[in-house]
Amino acid sequence: MPRLRLLVIATSIAMAACSQSSTDNQATPAPTASAPAADAGTAQANPFFAASTLPFQAPPFDKIQESDYQPAIEEGMRQHLAEIEKIANNPEPPTFDNTFIPMEKSGALLKRAMTAFDTVTGANTSDALQKVQEEEAPKLAAHRDAIYLNDKLFQRVETIYNQRDKLNLDPESLRLVEVTYKDFVHNGAKLSAADKAKLKELNKEESTLSTQFTNKLLAATKAGALTVDDAAKLKGLSEGDLAAAAQAAKSRDLDGKWTLTLQNTTQQPALKDLDDRATREALFKASWDRAEHGGDNDTRATIERIAQIRAEQAKLLGYSTFAAWKLEDQMAKTPERALDFMHNLVPAATGRAEREAKDIQAVIDSQHGGFKLAAWDWQHYAEQVRKAKYDLDENQIKPYFELDNVLQNGVFYAANQLYGLTFKERHDIPVWQPDVRVFEVFDKDGTSMALFYCDYFKRDNKGGGAWMSNLVEESTLLGTKPVVYNVANFTKPAPGQPALLSFDDVITMFHEFGHALHGMFADTKYPSLSGANTARDFVEFPSQFNEHWATNPKVFAHYAINYKTHEPMPQALVDKIKQARHFNSGYDMTELVAAALLDMGWHTLPADAPKKDADKFEQEVLTKDKINLPYVPPRYRSSYFQHIWGNGYAAGYYAYLWTQMLADDGFEWFKENGGMTRANGDRFRKMVLSRGNTEDLAQMYKAWRGKEPSVEPMLIDRGLKDAPEGNEK
Repeated sequence: MPRLRLLVIATSIAMAACSQSSTDNQATPAPTASAPAADAGTAQANPFFAASTLPFQAPPFDKIQESDYQPAIEEGMRQHLAEIEKIANNPEPPTFDNTFIPMEKSGALLKRAMTAFDTVTGANTSDALQKVQEEEAPKLAAHRDAIYLNDKLFQRVETIYNQRDKLNLDPESLRLVEVTYKDFVHNGAKLSAADKAKLKELNKEESTLSTQFTNKLLAATKAGALTVDDAAKLKGLSEGDLAAAAQAAKSRDLDGKWTLTLQNTTQQPALKDLDDRATREALFKASWDRAEHGGDNDTRATIERIAQIRAEQAKLLGYSTFAAWKLEDQMAKTPERALDFMHNLVPAATGRAEREAKDIQAVIDSQHGGFKLAAWDWQHYAEQVRKAKYDLDENQIKPYFELDNVLQNGVFYAANQLYGLTFKERHDIPVWQPDVRVFEVFDKDGTSMALFYCDYFKRDNKGGGAWMSNLVEESTLLGTKPVVYNVANFTKPAPGQPALLSFDDVITMFHEFGHALHGMFADTKYPSLSGANTARDFVEFPSQFNEHWATNPKVFAHYAINYKTHEPMPQALVDKIKQARHFNSGYDMTELVAAALLDMGWHTLPADAPKKDADKFEQEVLTKDKINLPYVPPRYRSSYFQHIWGNGYAAGYYAYLWTQMLADDGFEWFKENGGMTRANGDRFRKMVLSRGNTEDLAQMYKAWRGKEPSVEPMLIDRGLKDAPEGNEK
């Protein structure tokens, strides 16, 4: 299943220097071109004020102080708006070269500051940085509006757009004109002056609340960790997990206790192993209620207002709902189409989940449990069902999935086999936290092509989940090569212990690296169209596609090596994993579809709808969509759904499902054409991974695949439909 949140710098040129960062509670006026510039001393001392001299212009994290971010962001906005004003007020008639090219080049300082700032606030934040986030969020929203709602600038963009068919532009430049014009219109460029003023206020408030949500949730997730003082309550956990829990408690000055920290999803990894039902229930409820305890970390009032604001924004822009506005430029095009797609998955997903529940209840009854299956029981007893049905135990598997080996001999090896890439670890590139590693990436001809950072271990000051983004985007116009990173939240082992992964963690690594490849292979002129700057319901396609190589026999055999004995995984165990690959697939699909429908429920509210009570509305949506199985909660509840309230996936979480369809259908092409070969990899790279948003995405897919995508491979691959005889994976 999909497991990531993707943080990309905004896809339009107007936002090329402004990231999806977030919120504040101060009504700060928009910065203007006449704002005072930073003095020479500040500029000289601040490492952002000049381009980095490190390889690939990587940020000098060893020189950056927390106090450097805010002045660089402020000065970056000032410089960017001065550049935009110069373009808008150019007395020469508008041309592509005097309008679009300087727009693409604008905002360099702001981009340098914001890419580093977003990286650190996502993966290694602090109270001081969160304060900066909240102070800058409304200013960044105003900055964005000052560009999109600049009448003179839009007139130039519109003039070129209207002349585009007569300008003999190359295909990528034509695409830039079309994408940019639509972005401006989509964000209010054609509104009246009065409506623009209203939209600016709504944008500022929404940005403020979104950042507040993110910071509240981070605090709530940290505070929600379950601490126990009796080791007997943790019976079932491995020695490694117990050591990690003891280390987590010690880091909180709770010596002699054990702390189970929370990941961002509803279900928690330890629920598989915990024998004590009361502890399981306590851990599940700690996760379920993390942001609903009242006080400073309760997110419910925040999200209730964000939903209202988004509906009001959509109405101003001429749309019935926020989802209608959001999906207009996505592959699905309309919320109705996305909802139909998801509703068609519900019967198969819930039907299989109900059958799985019966198997679990049978195990509970056979053990004279005396209780009905509840959400906090599922993972524990499902693991027992898996052991009984397939003689497969997660703890048997983990010794074969040591993190570094999976990375080097699995993830990197697959990239070498498909695309000819090689990787060399760099210890001279500064990082934002000591656990972060950096690799230089070399192309098949040996040329240096990218830097790749990986930050895999969970920290209390790191956002939940896993994601990819760029520190530097590829652009032949700017002469830049990609600097890409992956972040995850794997459990950090106790000192001296190996980092052993679950198979889900392995899939996450391959998934996130699929995004990284999308960024690394970018081969475009314009940064706005580069790499992962695509529609939400396309951007997950390369990542979910890359998951398939984790189970490719050649790749699997290369990395599934016991960290103690250095022996490959026995074939009998490999066969068990293969036989069990559809295990729990009803649950997995149901929790994912439930979350996606919950997202769409919030974002199909009209502007005149009354303010919703988060808890009641959540239940109303799940009941209406017939996906309210009590033992299969949504993957995210509204109150901790970071994707949709803080990370740009509002009305877009369905994209994980949509791109499962693309990924599974796309993998069929590989199977039909010889599988893992360099020729197939090179073709996929050339026609998809390198192209970013330089073509219509549906046409791009069809040109590569040879036909429209089919949902059949997805249904089969996800265990919702039997494969035709002789066509098993």
